[in-house]
Amino acid sequence: MNKGKHISIRIDDEIHYKLGYISKYEGRSANGQIKHLLNKCIKEFEDKNGKIDFKPENDNLN
Repeated sequence: MNKGKHISIRIDDEIHYKLGYISKYEGRSANGQIKHLLNKCIKEFEDKNGKIDFKPENDNLN
């Protein structure tokens, strides 16, 4: 089973608290909320600029 990529970020206490608050309000974990927001951002970008072709061999976050 592919668990996906792992990314670490640093956020301040206020953002951490607000992320938890919104996540709980929307019935998601903090991780689920972040994935939801990333997917929303990607969709908005692609709607405006065109689809981004997924090429795993060119993964630029490694």
